[in-house]
Amino acid sequence: MDTKQFLTTIAQIAEEKGISQEQIIETIEMAIAAAYKRDYGQKGQNIRVKLDPETGKIRVFQVFLVVDEGMLREEDVEEEAEEVEDDEEKKIRFNSLKHMMIDEAKKVKKGIKPNEELETELEAQTDFGRIAAQTAKQVIIQRLREAEREVVYGEYKDKEGEIISGIVQRVEGRNVFVDIGKTTGLLFPDEQIPKENYRIGQRLRLYILKVERGPRGTSVYLSRAYPKVVSKLFAVEVPEISAGTVVIKSIAREPGSRTKIAVSSSEEGVDPVGSLVGQKGTRVQTVINELNGEKIDIIEWNEDVTKFIANALSPAKVLNVELADKRREATTIVPEDQLSLAIGQQGQNVRLAARLTGWKIDVRSEKEVKKKPKKTTKKTTKKTTKKT
Repeated sequence: MDTKQFLTTIAQIAEEKGISQEQIIETIEMAIAAAYKRDYGQKGQNIRVKLDPETGKIRVFQVFLVVDEGMLREEDVEEEAEEVEDDEEKKIRFNSLKHMMIDEAKKVKKGIKPNEELETELEAQTDFGRIAAQTAKQVIIQRLREAEREVVYGEYKDKEGEIISGIVQRVEGRNVFVDIGKTTGLLFPDEQIPKENYRIGQRLRLYILKVERGPRGTSVYLSRAYPKVVSKLFAVEVPEISAGTVVIKSIAREPGSRTKIAVSSSEEGVDPVGSLVGQKGTRVQTVINELNGEKIDIIEWNEDVTKFIANALSPAKVLNVELADKRREATTIVPEDQLSLAIGQQGQNVRLAARLTGWKIDVRSEKEVKKKPKKTTKKTTKKTTKKT
């Protein structure tokens, strides 16, 4: 293989695997070093190969660690080198294939110091046996896999907490495997939207919940049910959120059913609710469609807790809010015809409002409050008798 073809091959591998050319060259150098050591080296030698990518030529070196007498164990034996603890300092058992005394090292390279490496060049060989070639091949495959795993981990770890697009690859039981580009993400049942069906080839937007290293590579855990899925989808659709003029303050969600999201504006003249709704409801409708029709209530956040709680019970109209600060409890009064709307089906509306605001909310009708009798205090008098 000529130099031009060699460089082209490296560039192609780098592009396919998403690995830098430097990593590929380093991998090839390690593979050649392993093959050289097997056919031409000795056990215990530290062989290093340097490959010139411009010419394709290789240079082979034996690497020695430079040591002095203070670094050695008292009983020196020329056996396999090892490090042991001696008086809390690491002492080296001298091995002539791996170590070189400082006096000898200075004859080769002036100014070298203990604990530095010294390279001595060996005669390069390119004719390797079948076993050595197989060893080199295994080293290359293993190193490329490790490098590829690191690239995948680094890329998706940086995207943790973000929305990503993927295609359903396969469904095993209730677990869904999603092709997200360089790897396959896992969507477990707990992170799926209830009653949502997944089919092979279906395109989804998912939240990257967690990225972990494992013995089989990188594991990317995905979610469709996490509350931040909604806020991240709005961040994609609403430029005002990316610009920082509209801020999502809190969110409460029951996946597949309903979400309440509280927003505020950091700039006068910008309507936070209108920004999320969009012209003719296009922005919010895009998010609703992505979540298969999940209802979304967009609430305006307010520093005044009473107003915020009243807004949170939307679409019901609230007449009055009474707070018990110590217990973080709020009693809200609504018109009689708004009571069922304020509570919601199976209490969903008031439940989400409570989670959105962080307050326990008690909903009462105006009629119920008026009919409630006032508390009266009974006075008791003690009869006293006088003795005559």
